[in-house]
Amino acid sequence: MSKSLKRVARALSDAGLHDTIKEAGETRTAEQAAAACDCAIDQIVKSIIFCGLSSGAVRLFLTAGGNRVCAQKASALAGEELGRADVSLVRASTGFAIGGVAPIGHLTPQPTWIDPRLLDFGTVWAAAGTPRHVFSIDPQMLMSLSNATLADFVE
Repeated sequence: MSKSLKRVARALSDAGLHDTIKEAGETRTAEQAAAACDCAIDQIVKSIIFCGLSSGAVRLFLTAGGNRVCAQKASALAGEELGRADVSLVRASTGFAIGGVAPIGHLTPQPTWIDPRLLDFGTVWAAAGTPRHVFSIDPQMLMSLSNATLADFVE
């Protein structure tokens, strides 16, 4: 088991949750993940990492698979203009590779916001630290574990 996958499993265990991690095949996109999990695309949690253009601070936005983050709304929430984080910053701050960024188990905690659309479901699916593994979770529990703030930041 990879270090990344172990961190996600540990975060679930530390929260008293069952390990729901499964190898789902290729899940780099929300469409691939929804097909692999046999669920609606909006039940897929996309972990989108942004970087403050003036501060360099990392910010995490958890959005439903069918939604896109609005850069202006996200920047307003963060209090500064944001840009997409590059591959090396994503890896350094989260410990995960792009395509497998989990919403929990990050190396460095960062401010996190969650898309209200995810709360419309009893279960959502998120990357478990690799582009081939996912886990299921109640979205309210995900919001609590990731210390996310509910906010409108989608297009």
